[in-house]
Amino acid sequence: MKHGVAIIGGGVSGLSCGVLLAERGYRAAIFAKETRQQTTSAVAAAVWYPYDAEPADNVIAWALDTYKVLVDLSGEPRTGVSMMVLRQFSRAGEIQIPDWARSLGASIISNASSVISSEVERSLNISPSVFSGGFALTVPLMDTTIYLEYLASRFLAAGGSITSNVFFEKLEDVDDEFALVINCAGMGARELVHDVDLEPHRGQVAIVPKIDLGCAIVCDEPPLMYAIPRTNDCVFGGTNELSDDREIDPAVTSRIVAECSRVLKISNPQVLAERVGLRPFRKSGVRLERDRLRDGRIVIHNYGHGGAGFTLSWGCAREVVNLGHNDLRQRDGLE
Repeated sequence: MKHGVAIIGGGVSGLSCGVLLAERGYRAAIFAKETRQQTTSAVAAAVWYPYDAEPADNVIAWALDTYKVLVDLSGEPRTGVSMMVLRQFSRAGEIQIPDWARSLGASIISNASSVISSEVERSLNISPSVFSGGFALTVPLMDTTIYLEYLASRFLAAGGSITSNVFFEKLEDVDDEFALVINCAGMGARELVHDVDLEPHRGQVAIVPKIDLGCAIVCDEPPLMYAIPRTNDCVFGGTNELSDDREIDPAVTSRIVAECSRVLKISNPQVLAERVGLRPFRKSGVRLERDRLRDGRIVIHNYGHGGAGFTLSWGCAREVVNLGHNDLRQRDGLE
């Protein structure tokens, strides 16, 4: 039996690391205050897109690694991953296609009214006056109601364990039976390791009945707006503000629904649910590095992914596993 590895955090980052570690034969255990549908990850629209994370070079590399994994997973219905056209729009003017998007086949949308695919545009369209420019590319979409459960099931099937309602004041509180600690605590790392660079970027969404949009629609400019169709519903968003308030604001929900309905030219739909999550943005960039605890054990930090947790998940997890594998080999005197 290989060494025990403790993973702090039950969101998409912790689960992805857990899957790779457990499937390599490590005795991996996840400890988290919240797990699965209670996590910040469960609130995410979870469209693959490098958003609200730094530094750009590392983020793009991790994102592209993750893209490849998700494309493979999209071939399995049980994963909750599907490929969907993402239409990224601007209200202010023409939009430039990033180099990484060009490498994935992105193309300019010359007329904003073409936002909806031809199959459905007869029943749903967007006024050309809403947006002035945009581009389209095909990306993975993760239905969080399915995908997070898939990751948890895959982790458990590989021999991992998940313990919820666990709160550590410091990483040294993790039982010393675990030779390696992986810190995927998200915003929790602000207190756990006293990281003053972490700041909460508050996101509120409204879940409405399923709408056959034929694509995902996103505009990052204020007011932030996105409409993400999923298997059984549609996510309307959103907000991105510096705040640690996790209470639902009914006025914000009303604004989100009104703006999405205006853009989609539909009547305000029924709101099935409202959710708030705190994106763990780190001003100095994603922290993915090896460190040493006061008791001598090694910790690998993997947090600060901002609004790109799903987008960076597998790329970061692979780097974490490589760092952890090398450290444990050194511990055993194999290198």
